[in-house]
Amino acid sequence: MKIYTKTGDEGKTSLFGGKRVDKNSVRLEAYGTVDELNSVIGIAVAEGASEKVNLILKELQNQLFLLGSDLATPLDETKIKIEVPRTTPETVEKLEHWIDELDEELPDLKVFILPGGTKSAAYLHLARTVCRRAERNTVELAGREQINEFVVKYLNRLSDLLFVLARYENFANNVPDVNWENK
Repeated sequence: MKIYTKTGDEGKTSLFGGKRVDKNSVRLEAYGTVDELNSVIGIAVAEGASEKVNLILKELQNQLFLLGSDLATPLDETKIKIEVPRTTPETVEKLEHWIDELDEELPDLKVFILPGGTKSAAYLHLARTVCRRAERNTVELAGREQINEFVVKYLNRLSDLLFVLARYENFANNVPDVNWENK
């Protein structure tokens, strides 16, 4: 099988199930941004995230792959013969568990912080901002089409987790967070 198919040369692509849509559709923007988020997380992993953070990030990358397929498959799709995995309440709860677990180890946050610290923490802050964009795109999609109700919840919780992971990464490496200074 070749990597290029030429089926997208006219600015259209296929959703899972075969429906053809424009490459600039809101749905593609949503799951394309999730793909971008996954890549940014991959950079944080490559930059040498601490062991605990690295394990979480690798699991997040797998979850994001499934979330992308969830977004790429309309809820009313009937042509596919396999069951598409969907984001579940349990997936959202797992993010909450990680947030609570990591936050317990961190010093209290008393000021706003800026993205920075270690390279992997800075990339996690970048991932958080890409996650927020994915969330905005997905909310826009949800306003136009019916989607899995847990996708927006997942992305909202994930951005919180990425913030905590960035702080944890600095903490684990004895690098202070970068405090915002109102000058």
